[in-house]
Amino acid sequence: MTPAETRYAIDPVTAKTLDTEGLRSHFHVGGLFKDGEITLIYSHYDRLIMAGAVPAGQTLTLDEVRETGTPSILDRREMGVLNIGDTGTVAVGGTSYEVKHGEVLYIGMGAGAIDFSGAGRFYILSAPAHHSYPTTLIRVEDARRVELGSKETANERVIIQLLHPDVCKSCQLLMGYTQLAEGSVWNTMPAHTHDRRMEAYLYFNMSDDQRVFHFMGQAQETRHIVMANEEAVISPPWSIHSGVGTAAYTFCWAMAGDNVDFTDMDMIAIGDLK
Repeated sequence: MTPAETRYAIDPVTAKTLDTEGLRSHFHVGGLFKDGEITLIYSHYDRLIMAGAVPAGQTLTLDEVRETGTPSILDRREMGVLNIGDTGTVAVGGTSYEVKHGEVLYIGMGAGAIDFSGAGRFYILSAPAHHSYPTTLIRVEDARRVELGSKETANERVIIQLLHPDVCKSCQLLMGYTQLAEGSVWNTMPAHTHDRRMEAYLYFNMSDDQRVFHFMGQAQETRHIVMANEEAVISPPWSIHSGVGTAAYTFCWAMAGDNVDFTDMDMIAIGDLK
């Protein structure tokens, strides 16, 4: 059985009372990528599971997780696996998939145990599911690309949409990553919320001496959490989620909730933020 750390959902009024350590204990997720281990976080926001698996020469198996209440983690769930490391292998239902850097493997409900091996650094996201869709390897060239921003506003970026209705069918899990161009540091501006679903960010492709300031909170009560390389953050439905880095970076975004329409969001004007 793979143990998980539980993160409980809190309301925005309570969040206003938290100091830096309090914010981090609820929303910041560090230490996901440990050699030879699978590390899991079970969030009560839309029951999203965030995990990291680093085989480091071993074969790691993800199967029973007590917090899901089922014999195997995918009995009532779906999963997306992003490889942020070198090429690795994910084995599901007797089939092995070679997953290269930047590729995502979608695994449908009921697939059974999952084995991780090779040189990959696997970022895992799982949400409850109501239907079983086929396990699918999504390569970078198969993704939907959206280019946004400009050098003038320091937010030139490309959005790589992998678990997206136009690319791969899923129940509720959406997933992809955004790459910022050199010299650009702002993501997701203007800020927005999406009350019908939560989101999680993983910041990566950063040097150890760089940081991202992740902004969260209600539009009139913004806070920040300082993020290092390969650290993640939980974003509640009531919170904005935006960030600025000390250098360019990449972040993986994932969403779970009522709606799989990527554009289902409530925009907030920059001048209305406080």
